[in-house]
Amino acid sequence: MIMLAMLTMTLAANAQFEKEKKYIGASLTGINLSYNGSKETTFGIQAKGGYFIEDCWLINAMIGYDKAGKDINGVFQIGAGARYYILQNGLYGGLNAKGVFSSGYNDVMPGIELGYSFFLNDKVTIEPAVYYDQSLKKHSDYSTVGLKVGIGIYL
Repeated sequence: MIMLAMLTMTLAANAQFEKEKKYIGASLTGINLSYNGSKETTFGIQAKGGYFIEDCWLINAMIGYDKAGKDINGVFQIGAGARYYILQNGLYGGLNAKGVFSSGYNDVMPGIELGYSFFLNDKVTIEPAVYYDQSLKKHSDYSTVGLKVGIGIYL
């Protein structure tokens, strides 16, 4: 993933949040910084791709995988969402929904996130965010609040 991200950094791009720009991102979720009632801590990875349909409005699709420990099965995720860049300096809010699949467990989880895009140059960002995913299956065990850190590339 890191090599793919580094290769993508060499492409010509414009980092502004303008209509018809594209977005590629990857993030590490959890890293012992998320919590829900059934597994307490988790580690996960997500990949995203998106497109600006209007200035400051990004729609995206994601795929991810979470692992909570050696005794708990891994969880596969697929979903879609939208971001609105509140300020041109990188502050954004996002809404999403994802399907979560594991052996013996399937769920639909709408979520919300608040993050910031720190620009390293005119294309590449570091994107920390706090998030909340609401379980529609069992709120007390599977709803999750956490922190994720990602890298974003704006093409």
